[in-house]
Amino acid sequence: MSKAENTRLSILEKAFEIVYSVGYQSTSIDHIIERTQVTKGAFYYHFASKDEMGLAMIDEVMYPGMQRALIQPLLHSTNPVADIYSMMKAVLGDHKHFQVKFGCPAINLIEEMAPINPAFHGSLQKLTIEWQRAIEKSIAQGKLNGYIKQDVNARQVSHFIIAGYGGIRNIGKILGPSSYVHYLKELKNYLRQLN
Repeated sequence: MSKAENTRLSILEKAFEIVYSVGYQSTSIDHIIERTQVTKGAFYYHFASKDEMGLAMIDEVMYPGMQRALIQPLLHSTNPVADIYSMMKAVLGDHKHFQVKFGCPAINLIEEMAPINPAFHGSLQKLTIEWQRAIEKSIAQGKLNGYIKQDVNARQVSHFIIAGYGGIRNIGKILGPSSYVHYLKELKNYLRQLN
């Protein structure tokens, strides 16, 4: 990776850390420059605006992380009851990349930016739809393998699981990680009913 590519990635990673902890609208370019210790000229060499940087942050930092955590575990799923539960347990238990008090970076951006910025809406929608499709594919494969009842609606299941995730990440900001334990128990009960 070239020096310029390293600088660009560093800006995006530091911006992600700041946005995750204080929100996108509360994050200024000056704040990012201070954290990355690059010049304003270097920032504008890589990004024409804060929004261009924000969209790159979604595509180049958040999207790969979501791919690894939420989508890849389901792509070759044979038993969605076990695989969806394991994926969710791993994501909620990942305190290295996510802090309970800050919730989920994607959910936060969806709430903060999707209603007011069409470009952010589109990028965040892409992330959500890809996760939705991975869940649906897992459910469809589970039907073929006999793990899921034939009358289960995969689209409804995907919406329920994604909404539950968004909700518990937000509730966790207030009630702490113990709320995740209760959610995971009920998720397991729900998934077993699909069998």
